[in-house]
This record gives sequence, structure tokens and C-alpha cells, in this order.
Amino acid sequence: MRTLVNSLRLIAVIAVVAAILAQWLVSSKLANYNFFNFFGYFTIQSNILIALAFAITLVAAARRRRGDLRVSLFRGASTVYIATTGIVYNTLLVSVDVQTSVQWSNDVLHKILPVYAVLDWLLFSDRAKLLFRHVWWFLIYPAVWTIVILIRGATDGWVPYPFLNPDLGYGVVALYCLGVAVSIVLLGVLVIGMSRLRIVKV
Repeated sequence: MRTLVNSLRLIAVIAVVAAILAQWLVSSKLANYNFFNFFGYFTIQSNILIALAFAITLVAAARRRRGDLRVSLFRGASTVYIATTGIVYNTLLVSVDVQTSVQWSNDVLHKILPVYAVLDWLLFSDRAKLLFRHVWWFLIYPAVWTIVILIRGATDGWVPYPFLNPDLGYGVVALYCLGVAVSIVLLGVLVIGMSRLRIVKV
């Protein structure tokens, strides 16, 4: 079972790298390509974080440190972020026309990885039991990301997603941000609750 789980996580890491690389190769050829804009998307960052979380988990397993609290916190937070990516994309962004998107890469980053990451966290027992107060740690990165994006939107006009566009009015943008924040808290509570389950022992 451990071999299977580790193999699945390794495949997930490779899939993320391949999907981001494929999209980058297309985006980098555009006249308006900007390195910081490309890697400024929450989608890209959350996928990088979950890939790192799986890679670190694999290293911890090789060192026989399965269930390390720090590794579990990082993996739990990354699971929340990638799940947020999946939810936001499939509710607020699925109808947005992005002609330069690589379809299979888009599916991996927005659909397949979010589902797999949640199932991986739910099913496999090699994570520490998290405490509900840890949910506040999960909010730090999204809060910093949002502040940076709002500053950029107000200065150079770049925002990664339409619902963060200041042209909508900051009241509307604030409501969207509040909704996403509440979603992250609820997902965090759910992820922490899942950490107490031991469905498949590995």
C-alpha cells in the first residue's frame, strides 16, 4: 500500500510540473507575457504548493518520519489551497474564455489535482492530527496573496481573475474576497477534521 500511495503522489508531482510547463510554454510566447503575472495566479501557486507538499511527504516517508506535524501542517494547508482553486474555478471562472489555455493542463490544474489532493488527505493515514486552531495559519498565505493582488490592481491594473477587478467596485471585490475567505476557513476546518480519520493505514 505504501508503494502505491508514494507512486500516486510522485505521479501527482510530475503531472503538476508537466501541466505548468505546458501552459508556460504557450503563455511565454505571447506579446504581453510577464513572468511575475504568470506565476502570480493562485492556480499556479497552489499547484506548486501541493506538489511541494507531496514531494516533502515522500522525503519524510523515505526518512521514516511519516506523520511529522510540520509536514502535515504544510500538506493540510496546501490541500486547502488547491481545493479552493478547484472550487473557485468551477464556480466563478469556468465560463471565462481563455483562448491561450492548454486544455489538458487546465484540467489537471483546476480539476484533477484538487480532487486527488482532497482524496489523498482524506484516505491515507500518514499525517498528524491537526488542531482546530491551526485553521488560522491556513489564512496567512491567501491573505498576503490577496493584499498583493489588490495593490497591483490599484496601481498597474493587473489582476489574475475578473472578480478581483477594481472596476467592479471595491465593495463588490470585498464581498468576493470575504466569500473566498469563509470558504477557506470552512475547508480548513474540514481538512483538520479529516486529519483525525484513519481510513487507509500506510
